[in-house]
Amino acid sequence: MAAVDIDVPVDAESQLHNAGDLERQAEGFKEQGNAFYSKKDYSEAFNYYTKAIDACPKNASYYGNRAATLMMLCRFREALEDSQQAVRLDDCFMKGHLREGKCHLSLGNAMAAARCFQKVLDLEPSNREAQQENKNAETLLEFERLADFGFEKRDFRKVVYCMDRALALASACHRFKILKAECLALLGRYPEAQSVASDILRMDSTNADALYVRGLCLYYEDCIDKAVQFFVQALRMAPDHEKARLACRNAKALKAKKEEGNLTFKNNSYEAAYQLYSEALRIDPNNIKTNAKLYCNRAAAGAKMNKPDQAIEDCTSAIKLDDTYIKAYLRRAQCFMNTEQYEEAVRDYEKVYQSEKTSDHKHLLKTAKLELKKSKRKDYYKVLGVGKNATDDEIKKAYRKRALLHHPDRHSAATPEVQKEEEKKFKEVGEAFTVLSDPKKKTRYDNGHDLGDDGTFDGGDVDANNIFRAFFGGHAGGFTFDSSADSGPGNMFFQFG
Repeated sequence: MAAVDIDVPVDAESQLHNAGDLERQAEGFKEQGNAFYSKKDYSEAFNYYTKAIDACPKNASYYGNRAATLMMLCRFREALEDSQQAVRLDDCFMKGHLREGKCHLSLGNAMAAARCFQKVLDLEPSNREAQQENKNAETLLEFERLADFGFEKRDFRKVVYCMDRALALASACHRFKILKAECLALLGRYPEAQSVASDILRMDSTNADALYVRGLCLYYEDCIDKAVQFFVQALRMAPDHEKARLACRNAKALKAKKEEGNLTFKNNSYEAAYQLYSEALRIDPNNIKTNAKLYCNRAAAGAKMNKPDQAIEDCTSAIKLDDTYIKAYLRRAQCFMNTEQYEEAVRDYEKVYQSEKTSDHKHLLKTAKLELKKSKRKDYYKVLGVGKNATDDEIKKAYRKRALLHHPDRHSAATPEVQKEEEKKFKEVGEAFTVLSDPKKKTRYDNGHDLGDDGTFDGGDVDANNIFRAFFGGHAGGFTFDSSADSGPGNMFFQFG
């Protein structure tokens, strides 16, 4: 006859005995957990509370204690799960509701936290801890509101301030950390932003927001290729991440337009390059470092187009964006030199030399100072109306013309004021000719040396009439100046003898 399986009744008394043993064992584990918790050995406390839960999984206080331990370990998401389980087992468990609210608050969920604290107050209206935590939740909501408003108005400093205050209440909120990091990047505080994002990625390497912020920092530091890699990785983790998508598109467009401008510049198409740099500058006004380089590049194109004022303006824009940008100072200084604005050139070269004490920069500064010194003397070339590369013949011709133009006899019928002014100009013409017609004096003058240092020249002792006579020969060089009543100063003529 085949064997038949039958249900054998379990001894009820034995079952109750086993349950009682498990409860006593669970209580023992709980007491050991409490002892480790008191000693601040939270890892061991966690282990014993877990053993208590395994032995008796329907006890709300065990979940509550483990939640408290997890909170001390800053494992707020796990603590939240235990707190929620505790109140599911016992809806009147006030500590469970309070801990759930604290976890929500630490994670930045202010509204959920407020609901938990209100539950505690429903059970015990005079609970001061719940009252204070409820106020903290309200404060957190207010900082969130102010931060959202600040971000909309592009007041990134205000957002960072609000997020710092919010994180004091919600230390585990990744959302607040990411918003702070993004604003730090937008403010150009890249190391701080990178640090915040890296901390999050150490805990969660797939966090798309943190990957986006890392990419944003690299993008704003003009490391565009690396930035694109992070944006792509962020989009792989979260395909709908709109900020990463926009930043990736801008980064690629900015790189392409800048490279096109550089290539066009190298091909000597300066107006086209200028236009391409202008288009690149419109892509992303927030990219400070790249835009500083674009302004400097556009300044180079402007200088090649013989638009020095425009080039100076672009260099100034570059420096406003990045006041450590040496190339912009050098380019602007050169433009100042080309337009004879020597004081401004000296200031820029001094700034460069203070930052980078190289022999080249020292030479540029020395040259600018020399030109500044020379510019404060009489410009004998301008007095004669010739260029600085004028030949001896050109200098003689210029002297002949200017000396005859300003000779006092030619203006004898003019007013005393005009006579005095023309006499002064006549003397300056003679002084200029004395210097520029003498090779030794001219060389010293061109090199910026003081002509009186060698004792051979003193401009105050120049006798313009003697120079005139020596140049033209005789007392009047064979010229007579007609100043009859019928001829005004403007109608003088020369009669050759």
